[in-house]
This record gives sequence, C-alpha cells and structure tokens, in this order.
Amino acid sequence: MDIIINFIDFFIHLDKYLPAIIQSFGIWAYILMFLVVFCETGLVVVPILPGDSLLFALGALATQGSLNIEILLVLLCIAAIAGDTVNYSIGHFIGPKVFHYEGGRFFKKEYLLKTHQFYEKHGGKTIVLARFIPIIRTFAPFVAGVGAMSYAKFVLYNLSGGIAWVCLFLLGGYFFGNIPSVKNNFTLVIMAIIIISVMPGVVGYRRRRSRYLKEKGSE
Repeated sequence: MDIIINFIDFFIHLDKYLPAIIQSFGIWAYILMFLVVFCETGLVVVPILPGDSLLFALGALATQGSLNIEILLVLLCIAAIAGDTVNYSIGHFIGPKVFHYEGGRFFKKEYLLKTHQFYEKHGGKTIVLARFIPIIRTFAPFVAGVGAMSYAKFVLYNLSGGIAWVCLFLLGGYFFGNIPSVKNNFTLVIMAIIIISVMPGVVGYRRRRSRYLKEKGSE
C-alpha cells in the first residue's frame, strides 16, 4: 500500500520530485526520461507510468533552464516512436502464438481475424488517438501487431502520433507551465491532465456497458 501511495504522490507532485531527480542525475536525467517514455509505450507490463503529465512537467522545467527543450523534443519523440515499434513487434511475433490452438476458450483464431479486420478499418485513427489515452496507448500497438496491421501503415501513424503526443504536452508545459496561475496550482493542473486523458476511456466504457445492458434487457 505504501508503494501505491508513494507512486500517486510522485505522480501528482512532479514539480517537486523532478527537479531533485535532475539535480541528482545531471545529464543522465535525459536518459532516465527517455526510458520512462519508452517503457510506457513499449512494454505492455508498465502501462501506468505518468506519460502525459511527465511531458508537461518536463516542458515547464525546460523554461527554467534545468533541461534543454530541443534535446527533450528529439529524444522523447524517438523514445515514443521506438517504444510503439517495439510493442508492435512483440505483438506481431509473440501475440499470434496465443491463437495457435483452434479450440482455445478465449484465444481463438477467429478473434485474431476480427482484430485484423478492425485495424484494417480503424487502425490509423486507433494508433494516433490512443497516444493521448493512458493505458490504452500501451496496448494499442501490441494489438495492432497481433492483428497483423501492415508495418508500413503502422509506421506512418506511429510517427505522426508519437511526434504529435510529445510535442503537444512538452511544448504545452514549455509555453504555459510557468504562467503564475499554472505554476502556483501545478498539482491541480497535473490532476486535470490525468482526468482529461482518461475521460475518453471512461466514456467509451460507459457507452459499451450501457449498450450491453440494453441488449441484455431486450432478450
């Protein structure tokens, strides 16, 4: 429980903890931030790292001279794009094996085909928009790889989505993070970013739940 509490505290007080990390690690802080962004997007096992709020906080710190905004933009765009590429590759080479057994209770071959059809129809929009939704952005490239979405198509949306995501939040923090009203209420701003980020997923879940209950009630 203490670990969870400490994680949440770090999550919403990035303005307090990040300067200490940067001071302790120096230039290696860039590598650390690269790894955080890469792991959130590239490894399915860590979908709860603070991507959106971290980028915003890093942008705000860059205005104070603690970090170089140009280096952050290049490095974190590479991290985001490379992370999704690795995630896609894991899904492509390992995911399909889950569907090997025709008679599996959950992992049936027909599910793989349906996933493939979904990504052929909605793949581009899914990969780009998923960047802005925590947790979902971690699983979207994996499922795209499992669904056999063409790599050429994936690369196009991966590049555009990764660059848009990093630039929006990093430059948002850079240009607005040190405005007095934002700086003095930074914790509230971080919480607002988190809430806004997860809202599409919550709304989508409620819609699916409502549709399911209506269909069940009509039977």
